[in-house]
Amino acid sequence: MAGRNVSEEYIEGYARILADAAATGRRLTREELDSRRSLGEQAAEAGLGLRALVGAHLAATRVHWPTGNGVSVDSVLGAAAQSLDAFAEGYERAQRQAVRQEEATRREFIDDLLYGRSDLGLLAQRAERYGLRLSFAHAVAVAHGAVAYDEADPVPREVERALIGRFGDRNILLTTKDGRLVCVAPGDQDDVLTYFAKQAFAATHGGRVAIGRPQPGAAGVVQSYEEALNTLDLAERLGLDEPVLRAADLLVYPVLTRDRQAMADLVESALGPLREARGGAQPLLDTLTVYFDAGCVATEAARRLSLSVRALTYRLERIHKLTGADPADPVHRYTLQTAVIGARLLDWPAKPF
Repeated sequence: MAGRNVSEEYIEGYARILADAAATGRRLTREELDSRRSLGEQAAEAGLGLRALVGAHLAATRVHWPTGNGVSVDSVLGAAAQSLDAFAEGYERAQRQAVRQEEATRREFIDDLLYGRSDLGLLAQRAERYGLRLSFAHAVAVAHGAVAYDEADPVPREVERALIGRFGDRNILLTTKDGRLVCVAPGDQDDVLTYFAKQAFAATHGGRVAIGRPQPGAAGVVQSYEEALNTLDLAERLGLDEPVLRAADLLVYPVLTRDRQAMADLVESALGPLREARGGAQPLLDTLTVYFDAGCVATEAARRLSLSVRALTYRLERIHKLTGADPADPVHRYTLQTAVIGARLLDWPAKPF
């Protein structure tokens, strides 16, 4: 960078202000300070470095050092300090504005990327600025913690540092959305999302992470993101306790709920009679849930329910009597187990059909 050009363009009027203010030892006027701030903003917008600009001011001070009766070193340095302080204030103000604008642009891009609200061709061009090549497949992982996060919080920064330290800039986008951590990575780099899940689980102190399937193109990012969100929702409704869940491992559940009315009919037909039980349907539904989760092993199910095997057996017999389906019979078990899954997905009987 040429110091001469800096002096001429961004220190215009500095020598005159220095001479006038130093002659009387007065402070700079409001107009003089505003002129320095304006030049500082212009220099920042031009992309010039503050270090070089400060050097140019110091060089101009030496060259144009005021002389004459009544001019003291203190008055010259005081005027120079006021000028430089106002110049730096304008420079920093322009930088803050640029940062805010960049943050707004990035947030707009992230919203468009995850919701698919922009022209796909234009979105692909914008994505290159953030290291994403949307012509390839991408997968999205979403981490949900006990509290909501934004990009300025320590947790996202901690996870981002860990990812960059491990993989460098491998076309990874880490951000936050609706209080959750979101990681977008190339679809053939599952190790990135696996490591993200590990770091997010630790940083959120046990938060849950869901990973969508790799999907091609810009629309694929939206699809993978929605799969991850739906997986988190499934985990909540089904009471799944695994810290990391993959949408590919849970595809049966969206299939089961695709026809909601058919599933509701199955739940009502298979489990509706449990309402006649003493205490309602919920206790016996919980019994079936634990029994199936325990692999239909009565001793293990009884342990999980803090019951004796005899008490568990009585409950299973009661279910058989009310529904006509025997949980221990392989022929009946499939219908009952599917109905139990449907009940959990539909939040029955808490939410009647």
